[in-house]
Amino acid sequence: MKVNEKMSILFLLEKSKPPVDGMYPLYVRLTVNCKRAEFSFCRRLRPEQWSQETNRAIGKTADIQAISNAIDRAKVSIQQHFDRLENQHEIVTAMMVKLAYLGKLKDEKPKEKTLLFALDYWITKFEEKVNKKKRSAGTLKRWYSLRKKLKAFIQDEYHKPDLDLSEIRFAFAEDFLDYLMLRDANEIGSNAAMKYVKNTKQVLKKCVERGWLIINPIQDFSCVYDQPERERLTMHEILEMYNKPMIDRLREVRDIYIFCCFTGFAYSDVYHLAPEDIIRGIDGKNWISKNRLKTDNPETLPLLPIAQEIVDRYKENRYCLRQHCLLPVNTNQCYNAFLKEVAVVCGINKHLTTHTARHTFATTVTLENDVPIETVSKMLGHRSIRTTQIYAKITQKKVSNNMKDLESKIFNGQGLLKVS
Repeated sequence: MKVNEKMSILFLLEKSKPPVDGMYPLYVRLTVNCKRAEFSFCRRLRPEQWSQETNRAIGKTADIQAISNAIDRAKVSIQQHFDRLENQHEIVTAMMVKLAYLGKLKDEKPKEKTLLFALDYWITKFEEKVNKKKRSAGTLKRWYSLRKKLKAFIQDEYHKPDLDLSEIRFAFAEDFLDYLMLRDANEIGSNAAMKYVKNTKQVLKKCVERGWLIINPIQDFSCVYDQPERERLTMHEILEMYNKPMIDRLREVRDIYIFCCFTGFAYSDVYHLAPEDIIRGIDGKNWISKNRLKTDNPETLPLLPIAQEIVDRYKENRYCLRQHCLLPVNTNQCYNAFLKEVAVVCGINKHLTTHTARHTFATTVTLENDVPIETVSKMLGHRSIRTTQIYAKITQKKVSNNMKDLESKIFNGQGLLKVS
């Protein structure tokens, strides 16, 4: 009899043993998550008094009715023991249920979950997503880094290797933030430290969802970030870079950077682009579609002429053909190093990185040319438009364009208000 998705209870006659007065012993078989445990039910029946099909005793005598009632009570009791064990333990086995029913299981208070245990559980789940190519290995490294810093903080602040979840108070967040900014060996900045605290809040939220905590003790701690001025290229700088003669190794890096300026793809995503990621769009033109490695969100957009020209340029590239990739992308370290050389060659006094091209796409290429922010957010593969707003600061050119449109609508050529 299957009582739930995880456990089944079956009563059986033990016919492999010699009968006593023609009666065989009845025993119980528990199956929990495909693992069995068996024990004697201390009752005996003749074969004709038992129906294995209905798992019930047959007959209306007082003895048979007593056995039937005992079976019903046993099923209820076994189910109750299973439910209690499942509330107390992460894993419940058939043997644990058997011992609990027989009164032989030590009713110990389950060991309380700790912060590092919870984080390890979350990391294990994240590792599975990374292995399935559902999340980024780079993001996983940040979770490893959080564990290292939390362990060091707990040792420094509480003088113990780990911290029970019940011991965490609201002040934990502020103390952890101070530790990261003031005492951590790597001299972490405010934004990076705040990100570690935010990730810790996320872990504690998961603990509440799993019933390990009643409330998140730091849920009301506000993670505030300083928004730095993000570097981007102007359209003049983009075109000057694109038309600048360069040696081969710099030209390849320049082309990939320009490609990112006109597509918004991050380095990790353009690194993994393959020819099959080019698709035919609803407009009959070439589109590029790829799930972001970081979030697994789709990033789909039509290829603008310069981006298409760059793709065509490397169709017969030997490296691309051998590696089955769309563009000959260097390692991240080489790519950023060569970008510095590209900036010098082009006379651009800006710190170019793998990410400035993404900011350039969000502002210079799209928003300044009146592409709605909702469309930009979709093309960038963002989950929330709030993330796009961080990328896409309103520029002076955008303000100028909008005010010119406004002026033409409400003023005439002499600067006088139009009469409707």
